[in-house]
Amino acid sequence: MNECVLPRPDDWHLHLRDGADMASVVGYSARQFGRALVMPNLKPPVVSVQMALAYRSRILAALGPASASFKPYMTLYLTDQTSADEVRAAAQSEDILAFKLYPAGATTNSESGVTDLRRCEAALAEMEKQGVVLCVHGEVTDPQVDVFDREAFFIDRVLIPLRQRFPGLRVVFEHITTSQAADYVRQAQEPIGATITPQHLLFNRNSLFQGGLRPHYYCLPVLKRESHRLALLEAATSGSPRFFLGTDSAPHARNTKEMDCGCAGCFSAPDALALYAQAFESVGRLDRLAGFASHHGAAFYGLESSSETIRLVRSAQTIAESLPFGNGGQTIVPLAAGQRLDWALAN
Repeated sequence: MNECVLPRPDDWHLHLRDGADMASVVGYSARQFGRALVMPNLKPPVVSVQMALAYRSRILAALGPASASFKPYMTLYLTDQTSADEVRAAAQSEDILAFKLYPAGATTNSESGVTDLRRCEAALAEMEKQGVVLCVHGEVTDPQVDVFDREAFFIDRVLIPLRQRFPGLRVVFEHITTSQAADYVRQAQEPIGATITPQHLLFNRNSLFQGGLRPHYYCLPVLKRESHRLALLEAATSGSPRFFLGTDSAPHARNTKEMDCGCAGCFSAPDALALYAQAFESVGRLDRLAGFASHHGAAFYGLESSSETIRLVRSAQTIAESLPFGNGGQTIVPLAAGQRLDWALAN
């Protein structure tokens, strides 16, 4: 197969930052995707409908004419103080699809996250009533739990009890990284879905340490063992509608990654679709990429798949070593910088 034509796909988990940083990266996503679900962990976090819609306006302004073919959907940051009234207001906006659960301290800019889900009972009950999706960063923050086990512990300690209390709550288990998460999503009662990133389909935790410490492969949840990567690859390419594309592309300036306490996040946006194509082709299932990238996520969020198409062509390329980022001469390093890709987005 030398080309792959699919309905214009969607990115159901995307970080764009704000200001000049956002303006320098949003075009990469708009070039490939028709829609994206934009995460709310800015500083300060996006906690209200008013803040979300203002952020959306800044994204569209940064895109200029390209905004005509790209629709950003917004999420609100769930906190201990989120009210049922805010949930109702979000449900009335066609541009807001979800709330995002960050356990406090779990990842980048999560300091304002939830400290105890019991404080969110009213908001969660209203989300269940209104059909608003809860996107979850699925890791516990207990310092006694090994960082490589935090996702598995989250399933037992948080996710299962949460869904028992709110069985109708629509949940997306974001950027899953383990066989336990894939098995849970596959077997759990509806309504549940999961996003999977390109880095967790292509790389295991050895990539963090090849020839030294590799900070541009560091994300949260962290890369896991090869057995988990293979389980995720099987889930993504299985054809199950519960698994869909979410890059979790997370831009950080090079100097904030290459430091004594570097930021978590992989910047995959420039080559996202080619990376996914590489992963699917590695197991002979490129024909299932359209379901994962274009249909499953849209269906979960109650949307039609795109009527437009895009075309990937077999064409050897090398991922850029670095790209401009924001103002002041900063640069950003893409995921798998300097490595070969066999696919490219046709012009």
